[in-house]
Amino acid sequence: MPKEATKSKTRKATEKSEKTPRGGARKKDPKAPKRALSAYMFFSQDWRERIKAENPDASFGEVGKLLGAKWKELDEEEKKPYIEQAARDKTRAEQEKSEYDNKNAGSGDGEDDEE
Repeated sequence: MPKEATKSKTRKATEKSEKTPRGGARKKDPKAPKRALSAYMFFSQDWRERIKAENPDASFGEVGKLLGAKWKELDEEEKKPYIEQAARDKTRAEQEKSEYDNKNAGSGDGEDDEE
């Protein structure tokens, strides 16, 4: 019976070693285009300083809660500029991604040959 126990331990060790390391299997390309921001994120960038000025002792989490509450209070007309900004950013991100994918499609290793 002790032989079976050692076999199972060996097999478990082998299974563990075959898994990918913690943190993911591949590194993110630093030249990859950035994702598009949402309308709320543009609103948040615009209003964060105002909220912090009104509530100087608010923590990071409290500022986020206040921003979320303010966003919910806005009607569609007030959200419209942020929604339009997000739509423009989405088209920008899609354009950059397609250019990035086309550039890297030719070189199978994902490295950029031009510098």
